[in-house]
Parts: sequence; structure tokens; C-alpha cells
Amino acid sequence: MHFETTPELPKALQAMLAAQAPADEAASGLARRSFLKLAAAGGFALGAFPLAAGAADDPAPAAGLKPTQQPSAFVKIGSDGIVTVTINRLDFGQGVQTGLPMILAEELDADWSKVRSRHGSNDPAYADPVFGMHLTGGSTALKHSYPQYRELGARARAMLVAAAAERWKVSPAALRTQAGVVIGPGGKRLTYGELAEAAMAQPVPEKVALKDPKQFRLIGRATGRLDAEAKSSGRQDYGIDVRLPGMLTAVVAHPPVFGAKLAELDDTAARAVKGVKAVLRVPVDRGGEGVAVIADGYWPAKLGREALKLRWDSSGVEKVDSARQLEQYRALAKQPGPRKYDADVSALANAPQLIEAEFQFPYLAHAPMEPLNCTVRLQDGQAELWVGSQMPGLDGLAASKALGVPPQNVKVHVQMAGGGFGRRAIPTSDYVAEACQVLKAAQAAGLKAPIRTLWSREDDIQGGYYRPMHLHTARVGFDAQGRVLGWDHVIVGQSITAGSPFEPMMVKDGIDATTVEGMREPYELPIRLTVHHPKVNVPVLWWRSVGSTHTAFVMETLVDEIARRTQQDPVAYRLKLMGAQHQRHRAALQLAVDKSGYGKVKLPAGHAWGVAVHESFSSVVAYVVEASVQEGQPVLHRVTAGVHCNLVVNPRSVEAQVQGAALMGLSTCLPGNAITLKDGEVQQHNFHEYQVARITSMPRLEVHTVPSAEPPTGMGEPGLPPLAPAFANAIASLTGKPLRELPFRMG
Repeated sequence: MHFETTPELPKALQAMLAAQAPADEAASGLARRSFLKLAAAGGFALGAFPLAAGAADDPAPAAGLKPTQQPSAFVKIGSDGIVTVTINRLDFGQGVQTGLPMILAEELDADWSKVRSRHGSNDPAYADPVFGMHLTGGSTALKHSYPQYRELGARARAMLVAAAAERWKVSPAALRTQAGVVIGPGGKRLTYGELAEAAMAQPVPEKVALKDPKQFRLIGRATGRLDAEAKSSGRQDYGIDVRLPGMLTAVVAHPPVFGAKLAELDDTAARAVKGVKAVLRVPVDRGGEGVAVIADGYWPAKLGREALKLRWDSSGVEKVDSARQLEQYRALAKQPGPRKYDADVSALANAPQLIEAEFQFPYLAHAPMEPLNCTVRLQDGQAELWVGSQMPGLDGLAASKALGVPPQNVKVHVQMAGGGFGRRAIPTSDYVAEACQVLKAAQAAGLKAPIRTLWSREDDIQGGYYRPMHLHTARVGFDAQGRVLGWDHVIVGQSITAGSPFEPMMVKDGIDATTVEGMREPYELPIRLTVHHPKVNVPVLWWRSVGSTHTAFVMETLVDEIARRTQQDPVAYRLKLMGAQHQRHRAALQLAVDKSGYGKVKLPAGHAWGVAVHESFSSVVAYVVEASVQEGQPVLHRVTAGVHCNLVVNPRSVEAQVQGAALMGLSTCLPGNAITLKDGEVQQHNFHEYQVARITSMPRLEVHTVPSAEPPTGMGEPGLPPLAPAFANAIASLTGKPLRELPFRMG
């Protein structure tokens, strides 16, 4: 138990990985083996378990228990009764640093006032217990680790009870626990702190009984975050704040076109900047070349980089132009291609009513508040990394390869991260590998210090791995009752997983599952869905809620348009299309309708309701919004959310996640929220050119959850997809003109 006396994956990826192993623990190893086999087949060994499990002073593991099931890696109890819970995920704002300890503390019967949390590492114990790899993504943290952390807490509690029973010479059955204390016959009491050392010597039970949910005293209770005080007072450390003795700081001049090489370098002025220690050529992502400026702090490194005189050779790489790319996509949309759904759409020819629509979605940057960073130390053949990583196992392997050290000699210390939205989960480990290349070059040049490689805001926005640009075309035929007779649909956009270790699982019959997730659901419609995946010299990645960022908008605005054209209430029409089988959708939508006053409250003149509902990552979110158009611009006034995520572990976290996701969804609607390219170069540099919603844009927002006792599903991402279509539907009902683009184009 290691007691002491003195830690955005796509729905489709979840489904494919989980399908290879049932939820029971005995099969989770199969999921990992299947994943590694497929990854190796794709020319990449994941290395999800690079380290030996457990510390040397841990008690002997119980027979039949995996590292992910051993309390020793997750629970530390000090003599003062402080319980420190190690989390197996990256916390970058979603609240797992509180949610996971709540689950464990519930079964442990800990005193919540004495519970703390910390991040884990790339140790095998901290792999996802279902996927068998280190992963924070796809809103899987509570979904996958809810049973795991309950069992961890129950095992630790059983060991404490056994230690007390041994001391008192009584049966464990005669004892009970409460708020960090074991209580025995006659009111005898021993605190967890007093029992910690003895409990450590107890065998780890393989089977444990879990509480009846009716006994929960922590789970389901609105609970403040364990990191709230540190964050609100400015004392929280993030990856960017790492400081090591003798550490140097590096910034890298990246090629302006992805994959370009360095043709000419004059670093004379850069080397003359006070504090600059070295200027070194280093390999960067996508086969490109960069220049690292290493200094005794960020500012001299930045000034040194600005003093470089560089000439780039981009002759061997594609130079993307956004306007030309759109025309290429339009041409491709008219060509035959692989089909996800292949319904008979011949009825389109004689449909009484027809919608013909084109939807455009730009590249989007993740733009977290904390730019990318990674600190690396290499000493005596042992490498250590300090990084806010969503995939520490993968990043550890990338570091092993870049530094030329065995994987078991790489330790990844996961740091709190200031946002990420998927950008810190890179199959290529681009910024981590780059940091390692910088250290390697520095050591070759005689610099033996640890090096922290930092990206500026401009580096972050121009550095690639965007939500892909997409084009949708749709022809929808329907009758006067809104019955859809045929729906011919085409999606054009880059594959996120092609060329990555995930391709064998994610790309089937030429279609990336992340591109089409959310299409057709939850409506049983006769859709023929064709998909094209052009290859473009722009690196792409999952972005918060992945494919649902565009499919939800398309589905929910088209369904709403059919309702308007056939003069049907959009809520009633959706409920009719869903049928009886989608009870969670119906419940979430009805809850949002009831709490908003939709159809009952009279709105101010010039205001209108908008509605949308969408499932992503196994959770359903419905929005009813109130919006208007002022001085030609759309304004969002009020949002009411109905959420079905099964059992709510911490209502405050669910509320916060929906608030944050809704604001991020609002960003996608606002002018300037787009990444564009000209002659292969990204045109946006910072937030003055890449617009995001500010606090002044935030509407009134109420979050309501559907009661449920079923195991929890994810909430990091599902709040984003339905916001934009709900907003667009309100504007369309005011103007009579449907919106077909994100960000909105009102002209």
C-alpha cells in the first residue's frame, strides 16, 4: 500500500479498444496486447509499460492482481492521517485530481479534510485499466477508473481493518470504519495514521466488497476541488514552472512551412545575446529542421531566437493555401468514395421538399493557456522528463528513441497542465521528442545541464496539430410531415489517425472513424454517407470532442431546418425522430426544455429559442439557448443544459466542465476563430488574430443533470458539440437563413 510514517480519445477509438476486452479486469490485458500488436503492425511499438511495476519497498503483490489494482501505487497514509491519492490521469482543468480521490476515499472511508492528490508517471500502475495504455483522453478518466478506484479504496480499507484486528486480537468482522478511524468493540479507536505502518505489512486482498451506493457520503456530493486554493491564489505549479538545479531554457525556431529544411543560418547576433549558451540545429516534427537557442532563461533565449538570420528551403514540401484547398475539397466531394452508410437515396429525385447544403469548418488550434513545454534531464544513462502529458507511456518511448536510452531508463513525471484539449496527446510526441533532441544536441556540444524547452504562444498557434478542416455537402429530401425520404451526404477532411499507431483500429474501408462519429445519431435516417480523406501538409489531431465538433453541427442544424420548413416544433420533431430507444437523449432534452421555460416563457422582442442535443463519449448533452442579433452580430444570452452522464461523482465538476465546453463551443461561432494558410504558412500568430471567447461573451448558463445510478460516463468533452448548432438554430429562426459555416458568417 506504500503507507508512509513520515499524483480530448475519440468515441470511436474507445469503442474499438473496449470491444477487444470486456470491462472485467481479467480481459483488460487482452485489450493492451491487442493494441500493442496492432501498433507494432503499423511500424510502431507503443511501450505502454516501460517501467517495472511498483517500488522496491512495496509489499508483495497479491496473486492475480495487476499493477493497476495494487493500492501501494495509489494510496499513501502518513502518521498524521494525511491520505495522498495518486491519479492515473493528467489533470488539465477537468477536475480528475478531485474526482478520482473522491471515489477512492469513499470506499476507504477516509476523512475528506485529510485527502490530498498528486499526479502519477509512466509507471505501468498508472495505465488506463481498460485500454492498457497511459492515456488521458476521450473523457474516459472516471468512466474507466470508477470501478478501479473504488476497489483500490476498498482494498486499502481492508488492510487497515486487518491491521487493527491483529492488534486488538479480534475478528475483522467486529470492526467498522468511519472518517479515517477504525472503530472496535467497546468504542476502541485507531486512526488510519496510527495503523499505516502495520497495514502496509498486511496481504493485499484480491476480492473486496464494495459499498451499496445508498451508503455513499462523498460520491454525488458537490465538492470543492483539491487544487482550487492553489490555483486561485497563484501558487499552483504547472509544467512550465519546473525548476531544476542548473537548468537551462531553450526555444526553437521552427520552419514556417511544415517539414521545411534550413538552407542558411547566421547565428552571430544570437550568440552575442547575454545569457545565450548555444545555438544548435535540431531535427523537428515531420522531417523538418529547426534551430534551438539555449540560454539561462526564457527571455535571453527568445531574444537570441529573434536575432537569428534564417533562410528556409521549402522546395520539397507542399505549400497549402486555404482558398485553393476549399476548391480542391469541393471538387473531391463530387467524386465517388468509400461509404460509411449506403442507404437507398433514390427517393431524392421525387422528394416534395429538398435541402441542398454545403458546410465549411476551418482548421482549429488547441491554444491552451499554458503553451507546450517539456523539461528533460539525462544523467548516468537515466532520463527524466517533467511534462503535462496525456500519454506519458507514449512520450516516454519517444524520449527513449530520441535520447538513445532504454525505455526502462526513462521516467516521466506528469505535471499539472494549463489546458490541452488533445494537444498533449500526440501519437508523434512532437514537442516531447523535440525537447529531447534539444537536450541531445546540447550534451553533444558540452552542455550537461537539464533543459526546459518552451513554446511561445506564437509557436503554439502556428505549430500545427489542428482540428482538421472539413467540408460537408448534403442533399436531404423530405415530405410535408418531415419524413426524411433520402439523405445523400459527403464529408471531405484529413484523417486524424492515418499514419499513426491507431490507424489499424481506426481506419476501416478507407474511413477514419473519428471523422464520422456523431453522424446520423440518434436519428434513424436513410443516409448515404461518402467520405474522402485527402493528404495535406498540415498536421492534424483530435480537438476537444473530435469529430462531433462538425458532425453535431451538421446533423442538428439540418434536423432543425426540416422542422422549420414543415412548421413543426423542433423539440417535438426531434423526439419523434428519436423514437423510444434513445431514452437518455430524450431525458436530457426534456430536462433542458423544462428547466429553460422553453415554449412557456415569453422571450423579449428580437430574441429566439435554439435547441440541439448530441451524444459524444457516452454522455448526452442537450442545450436550449436564448439568442438575438444585435447590430448584425449574433448574441448568446442564456443557455440551459440538460446532461445525462449517468452517476454524477462531483456535481461541481460536471457543472464546470459544461461551462468550459460551452464557452469553447461559443468560440467556434465567433468571427476570427479559424486557422488559415497562405503559401504553406499559418497566417495567425496570437490571440489578436485567432479569436477565442472571453468572459464578456459568456452567457448565463444553468446545468442540470438527469438522476442515475448507472456507472459514470465522461464529461470533459460532451458539453461542446451541441452549443454551436443550438446557437445557430436560434439565429436561423430569427433571420430565416440557416448558418452553414463555423465561425458564423452572417452576410
